[in-house]
Amino acid sequence: MSIQPQIAYSEGFVAPGFEPLREAFDRNFAQLGEVGASCAVYVDGELKADLWGGLADIVTGERWRADTVGLAYSVTKGATAILCCLLADRGELDLDAPVARYWPAFASHGKGGVTVRMILAHQAGLPVLDGRFTRAEILAYGVAARALAEQEPLWTPGADFGYHALTYGWLLDEVVRRATGRTIQDLFSSEIAGPLDLDFFIGLPDGVEHRVAALVDDPLSGRPAASPDSSLADRIPDPELRRAIGADRRVPADLSSLLVRAMTANGALRTPDADEWNTPSVRRASLPAANGITNARSVARVYASCVGEVDGLRLLGEDMVTAATAEQSAGRDRVTGLDARFGSGFMLPSVGVPMLSGSSFGHEGVGGALGFADRDARVGFGYVQNLLKTEMTGGPDPRVAGLLAALRDALGGQGLAGGTGRRKAAAPDGLR
Repeated sequence: MSIQPQIAYSEGFVAPGFEPLREAFDRNFAQLGEVGASCAVYVDGELKADLWGGLADIVTGERWRADTVGLAYSVTKGATAILCCLLADRGELDLDAPVARYWPAFASHGKGGVTVRMILAHQAGLPVLDGRFTRAEILAYGVAARALAEQEPLWTPGADFGYHALTYGWLLDEVVRRATGRTIQDLFSSEIAGPLDLDFFIGLPDGVEHRVAALVDDPLSGRPAASPDSSLADRIPDPELRRAIGADRRVPADLSSLLVRAMTANGALRTPDADEWNTPSVRRASLPAANGITNARSVARVYASCVGEVDGLRLLGEDMVTAATAEQSAGRDRVTGLDARFGSGFMLPSVGVPMLSGSSFGHEGVGGALGFADRDARVGFGYVQNLLKTEMTGGPDPRVAGLLAALRDALGGQGLAGGTGRRKAAAPDGLR
């Protein structure tokens, strides 16, 4: 039985010349099993494509609408990085200062030299929690941060890097709170989402739950679904569909794996997992590494405002963008085992995360979501979906790869990068 959506064609608009993007978006539904998604592009501060389609909920059949938002996992890290860079631009946070300047207790166990930038670049040596915690404890504000302050790093900070899948957010949230007196959730809402009129929430507020798309586990991944108390199997009466999406399979987390420990907080919070992250308590928590809820329009808009003005507002100056996108970490990631490149909180283009060109910076989310800016093309791009593709192959998600190829075609068809006289955007080396 197929779980392809009933609505197989996009709604929204594309500007003249961006028709290839709509065609690629529609192919994702027709050929790659897309369930529900949105995709958007800004060029030189103008919205050139705003697409959505499919189903927001495969159980109820609710359609993905213009105001639908979805949980985008680590796309949130890019939003958190933008906020940290904004605070640094304002002089409220020094990215090269020791974390202990703001958080004295953090200096224990040889962590006195860890800088804020090391956390942003996944170099702090704290990708996992040492202890075991319940989900309620992990979601409670400050519990994980206090535990991390008391830990020894797994490697000499700054000497290597490994993906801080969840700890990135807890660490930075505590630093920002101590530096400014306000949480990342609060600051992002008031200083970025509000001024830019974004549907982008780090910790879902009241009144938005009805607009959130339900995540769907990939039926082809073979990955066991959900937590033992999952209710998805009960919500889907058709046994064939339950089997197709893995709702009846249960296995414990493999805590011998550093990656699994990092992604799940030692088994307390399965990631990625549709049932776990569809839970209202998870959506409402402050998890600045992983639970941003948004749509492609907002992701593209916030990144566009990092490389140019959007309705008269630019978030980051050129000097800050240069500093933030300078390579800090590169090579084999100690946690994921994949080759990766990071600036200060942003992923940089690689074979696994190609983005648009060598001048791009942003962040993907496990399952497929992606947001980035491109400095040369003055592009902001966003893609948010609810079907979780979870194979870690080291290559791009085929849905995203098709959209990026179409975007390059659209920009190249105009003969200019955004029609401003700049050079055309090119794929990174090895991706052409």
